[in-house]
Amino acid sequence: MNNSGQHSQQFTSLRQSCAACGLSELCLPVSLDEVDTRKLDAIVERHKPLRGGEHIYRADDWFRAVYAVRSGSVKTYTLTDRGEEQITGFHFPGELVGLDAINSWVHPCSAVALETTSVCVLPYVQLESLAADIPGLQRKLMQLMSREIFSDQEMLFSMARRSAEERLAMLLLNFSGRFQRRGLSATRFRLPMARTELGNYIGLAPETMSRLFRRFSEQGCLKAEGRELQLLDLDRLADLAGRECPACAPEDRRGGN
Repeated sequence: MNNSGQHSQQFTSLRQSCAACGLSELCLPVSLDEVDTRKLDAIVERHKPLRGGEHIYRADDWFRAVYAVRSGSVKTYTLTDRGEEQITGFHFPGELVGLDAINSWVHPCSAVALETTSVCVLPYVQLESLAADIPGLQRKLMQLMSREIFSDQEMLFSMARRSAEERLAMLLLNFSGRFQRRGLSATRFRLPMARTELGNYIGLAPETMSRLFRRFSEQGCLKAEGRELQLLDLDRLADLAGRECPACAPEDRRGGN
């Protein structure tokens, strides 16, 4: 096979690989040509998968890269003055981690894998330089960063002055919408984190979380078996949360796929 044919085959393989990757939104939709796609692929570092409990980075580490979750899930957290963990976010495939360090060049929180997790490492200086040369990539990168930051802020602000019931309903709807945007079911999914961690994130005690899951089950809102969760009535959850359901089309809002 001549060089042209090899390059074409490699490019096709790269496109196929990216299509199933958490980075697909970063390169495919902006219609990068073959040369620019190779440039982007050249700076991405792909390491061996992390095991659950392994850290991507820790608070106060120097910022060097943005991380895209390719598979698995990541938890970010800080430690209080008493050494207690305060969870600041959960991150799923296709989402970026580490954006909050861009301003200070120091990570304000730690990021740890919740399960076997693969991430793609995008060295920030190289990514910034490449984006400056590729306008389409720069625009998409800014859109992704803005969306991730806005999503985190919206979740935290929305929780303020909400009842325990409203907080849990909002969190479940948030997860539902995020899973659906990545082509997964909006109503059936496995939670990679423990309920105690969910409670930590939204400021609810473990016994309150247990009571709420039992209540939601009795009301026909959900069915839970361990970490396997089925949302049976998204409309009811949306009513409890006091907001529109972002996840499903009307025909899928009750117990759909």
